[in-house]
Amino acid sequence: MKCPFCGHLEDKVIDSRTAKEGDVIRRRRECLKCERRFTSYERIEEVMPLVVKKDGRREPFDRQKILRGLEKACEKRAVSIEAREEAVNNLERKLLALGVREVPSTWIGEEVMNALKDLDKVAYVRFASVYRQFKDINELMDEVKTLFEKRRG
Repeated sequence: MKCPFCGHLEDKVIDSRTAKEGDVIRRRRECLKCERRFTSYERIEEVMPLVVKKDGRREPFDRQKILRGLEKACEKRAVSIEAREEAVNNLERKLLALGVREVPSTWIGEEVMNALKDLDKVAYVRFASVYRQFKDINELMDEVKTLFEKRRG
């Protein structure tokens, strides 16, 4: 594995542990050249379906893109990195369970919004305002009212 510090290709594994319910192996490594330590994660490569965009384009599912969206929505909110990672893990599990070759981007967006509803209401509204492209404040207020009505009911 390439050292992130010096680029050397040889290292030794110092420690290996399973993480995330056994889905991931975390390895501590030490570069044999600069002797700095770093962490790598090993996971089974699942064949994820292609994402069908609104304009008909197809692109590979990108876990990091979902994480970046969650990061923006949760900015300055008390939502841990672990909670965001778990939300993406759950999304991936649901996606694989569908057993399809393609999935609409709208399905993914709705799943992310459902996860955010449980994680943080403010982050949910932030994400929804961008995802649903509210045209004015009234549409945003309607969404917030719906959120509170569901919470009471």
